Amino acid sequence: MGGILAGSLFQEFSLSYIQKIIKNLNKKINNHKIPTIVFVKGGGLWLEDIANCGCDAVSLDWTVNLSSARCRVKDFVALQGNLDPSVLLSKPSVIRSEARRVLNSFSLNKNNNSGHVFNLGHGVSKFTPTNSIAELIDEVHTYSRVK
Repeated sequence: MGGILAGSLFQEFSLSYIQKIIKNLNKKINNHKIPTIVFVKGGGLWLEDIANCGCDAVSLDWTVNLSSARCRVKDFVALQGNLDPSVLLSKPSVIRSEARRVLNSFSLNKNNNSGHVFNLGHGVSKFTPTNSIAELIDEVHTYSRVK
């Protein structure tokens, strides 16, 4: 919840500790690199700072536009996210449409060489029907193959 901190308080009380954690992580197992992903809910204001903290990917909540996020961090890190989890409480056609919107938003920027991991912009509500999750997964797989 670093995103609730004001101005320089984020850098002092959240980002500095994230950097220490990343620096001390074991980033390899059996010669295989283990990527680090940082998620700061409400952290869109500090996207560049987060991308430069030593992580491999930044996970975004649903308030950040993927295309502008890609422009801001270039291909320095991969991006993860950022479907609004409340969409999963909608009808199937809305879920599919919103999944395509997120995928299209990322691909609007042609310099997206670092990758995108489709994900929710935060957790799954306990009220989310499992059928909605199945619709989302199916649409992401289907639409991604077409693009």
